[in-house]
Amino acid sequence: MRYEEFTIEGRNAVIEAFRAGKPIDKLFMLDGAQDGPMQTIKREAKKHDTFIKYVTKERLDQISSTGKHQGVIAYAAAYEYAQVEDILEAAREKGEQPFIFLLDGIEDPHNLGAIIRTANLSGAHGVIILKDRSVGLTAAVAKASAGALNYTPVARVTNLVRAMEDLKKEGLWFVCADMDGEVMYDLDLRGAIGLVIGSEGSGVSRLVKESCDFNAAIPMRGDIDSLNASVAAGVLAYEIVRQRMVKK
Repeated sequence: MRYEEFTIEGRNAVIEAFRAGKPIDKLFMLDGAQDGPMQTIKREAKKHDTFIKYVTKERLDQISSTGKHQGVIAYAAAYEYAQVEDILEAAREKGEQPFIFLLDGIEDPHNLGAIIRTANLSGAHGVIILKDRSVGLTAAVAKASAGALNYTPVARVTNLVRAMEDLKKEGLWFVCADMDGEVMYDLDLRGAIGLVIGSEGSGVSRLVKESCDFNAAIPMRGDIDSLNASVAAGVLAYEIVRQRMVKK
């Protein structure tokens, strides 16, 4: 389902957006505002597990497009989020072993869009992202995905480690991109698999990495030390595709 309104400004408009069930990626609120409507917005945000960033009036003025923000601006998702179960169901419907991308803090919308595009083209059944420390399904992400968001379910979770633990019960195992891991060509990447890609700056976080079954390194022969996150995702995804295509 497509949502056309991406930025919502003003107290009543934000409250109505929450109550109408629009997925809100992030909420910017005036620091220190404690009146009734703002308390209502905070309650709705807590109920929907929405990330709140408290900012100055000057910051709100900067990001406002209407000049009538009344101390609150919400960023709504451009697309509706799926549930993790929807991704597993997509694999079942195709009679395939689940293949899922899990993204640990991707903050650049162009990277996220490119990864969703790669997920679609490589036959992955869906993408899981974090609710905070991550860009949501913004208009820029939708554009960068080149239409893939229409076909690839994206779920948001609060805790990636917990999501991985639940998926392990469904038979998935996990490989993460890690420069210090085993060379990807030496790993068996077939079966029900989750591909974990870390953030642009710090990579995969320690707890997430400890929850992975394997760490996969991409062989590099150049003079710099790492690939862009979306490129690394593509390289690893297509090694998984290659191995899935090889006859046992």
